[in-house]
Amino acid sequence: MKILVLNCGSSSIKYKLFEMESKTVMAQGGIEKIGLPDSFLLVKLPNGEKVKIEKSMPEHTVGIELILQTLVDDKIGCIKDLKEIEAVGHRVVHGGEKFNKSVLITPEVKAEIIQCVDLAPLHNPANLKGIDAIEKSLPGVPQVAVFDTAFHQTMPDYAYMYALPYELYEKYAIRRYGFHGTSHRYVSARACQFLGVDAKQQKMVTVHIGGGGSCTAVLNGESVDTSMGLTPVEGLVMGTRAGDLDLGAATFIMDKEGLSTAEFNNLVNKKSGLLGVSGVSSDCRDIEAAINEGNYRADLARKMFIYRVKKYIGAYAAAMGGLDTIVFTGGIGENDAYIRAEIAKGFAFMGAKLDAEANKVRGEERVISTPDSKVTMCIIPTDEELMIASDTAALV
Repeated sequence: MKILVLNCGSSSIKYKLFEMESKTVMAQGGIEKIGLPDSFLLVKLPNGEKVKIEKSMPEHTVGIELILQTLVDDKIGCIKDLKEIEAVGHRVVHGGEKFNKSVLITPEVKAEIIQCVDLAPLHNPANLKGIDAIEKSLPGVPQVAVFDTAFHQTMPDYAYMYALPYELYEKYAIRRYGFHGTSHRYVSARACQFLGVDAKQQKMVTVHIGGGGSCTAVLNGESVDTSMGLTPVEGLVMGTRAGDLDLGAATFIMDKEGLSTAEFNNLVNKKSGLLGVSGVSSDCRDIEAAINEGNYRADLARKMFIYRVKKYIGAYAAAMGGLDTIVFTGGIGENDAYIRAEIAKGFAFMGAKLDAEANKVRGEERVISTPDSKVTMCIIPTDEELMIASDTAALV
């Protein structure tokens, strides 16, 4: 069974084509700068070679049509006919309270996704464009929505509610939803398989840190708390997002700087985090280079980043009444040995012991704690696309 997975952003589309019997990736790539004059598709071939195709793509339908053309192309394609694609799985960022699992897309499901646009105005409209484009380009092919928020729908009410007037929840569904759910679901389950432990007997914190970041408390296989909230801006210090912020500081800044709500939203989403504190970059590699040159603000930004992750892991250990496993994933979690080591130091009091030699690794599954460590620490590279493809196959 061949399944196409699409992740449509506001100006981008990432894709992978899976052969599900062998769980292999047949094709993958991404489109950038949709709606801009210099838009392009970058195709990653199986031999590692990359092919760049420059083309004007004013909207998502044109981009998806180009992706489909490359899949059947004589030189860089991997299938002979688009009819070989039996289903399409979509990453949908916000499913609100309606969806606690992946679903086949019907007109009713599309209507519910539209209802969630207010909760994810940058993401859900783009996800819907991808669904519409496939309906046009591959009519009749079943489509599945896999929601970022679904895994976190097991949180208890006392964890997801905000201490605001309850009427605001009743009117606007303002509550913690959490994101990165597909990643947290994948790595928490995969970690249990990898370690040979029973997911139903685990107190685990999954640490997904990259450009965006979130921690999730996974108790006996279910999400019971997560650091992102109504939107992805809450929680950890991220590449350009502020994370946790005093609400009084928000109104203070808006008054002093004369910012509209849209301008403040831009400030905390795109100008804050590692970029805002360091003044250098949102990328940890650039931050590290600046630190090595003696840049105080870059060093401060990285220390803040590490400290916030440690606080959340510690809080979730308390919430679950203990901690068995810490799982690192995401671009930073999988590849930055220094940051993993600094986070691990915070849990020495719990008997967590890092194996410094085992920690010298990038992007592969590995236990990085010592055999006598009371808390197992490991790296599990995330694979959200495979999770989406697997859900799609199961539903179709």
